[in-house]
Amino acid sequence: MKKTIFITGSTDGIGKLAAIKLASDGHEVYIHGRNENKLKSVIEEIKAQSNNQNIDGFVADLSSFDEVKKLASDVKNKLQKLDILINNAGVYYGGSLKNENGLDLRFVVNYFAPYLLTKELLELLKKGDTPRLINLSSAAQSPVSIPALQGTQDISENASYAQSKLALTQWSFNLAEDEKGITVIAVNPGSLLNTNMVKVAYGKFWSSADKGGNILYELAVDDTYKNKSGIYFDNDQEQIGRAHADAYNLSKNHSLIQETESILSNL
Repeated sequence: MKKTIFITGSTDGIGKLAAIKLASDGHEVYIHGRNENKLKSVIEEIKAQSNNQNIDGFVADLSSFDEVKKLASDVKNKLQKLDILINNAGVYYGGSLKNENGLDLRFVVNYFAPYLLTKELLELLKKGDTPRLINLSSAAQSPVSIPALQGTQDISENASYAQSKLALTQWSFNLAEDEKGITVIAVNPGSLLNTNMVKVAYGKFWSSADKGGNILYELAVDDTYKNKSGIYFDNDQEQIGRAHADAYNLSKNHSLIQETESILSNL
């Protein structure tokens, strides 16, 4: 059965690779990027490589909450349902970069943006056929500092990246409990894959980007994961693994969600 699929951060890297594989199967695929010209170019590239014309996309800068909200509105206006949402977009960057609200950019793009976007698109997902939500976590996970989440404490880029990825994983597990009709999976797509983000952050890579693109494809459509909600897939080990201990602490997860809602409500 052909699916309607939306992948954020998919004009390059593993998101683009997954989009090509999914499009090649004949699925209706929507991609996302920050640059309109690049988005249009990649749409045409995917159409040509996959021989599938059912490819389109959306432009948004996920560091801006206004643009995230507009993206959600654009998706809802365009689509009648959504079978698969892959929150793939992520940033690392060096330095203490913040967005217009004074929040750490890594927390914003890696956690707040997918949280807000998914919340806005839940009704579309609920209309989907055996819907799945795939959230891009990481092997790098560390306990979330609430002041850092709030933007009142400056921490290193390594720390904020790892904390944003654990926050995403905690939220994924919490959402899996709350939304039983949606399969929610957090995934470490592989450490130091050959992507632009990794090149900027570390200047080296261990594995081909295909490793990450392939696992996103499998988690999205393979029947093996049809009812595997609330799991963490560790692609370094190529199997379902264990996330940071905090992700299994219901009290910490609920506290994180409450704080997240408080921060978003005050924007």
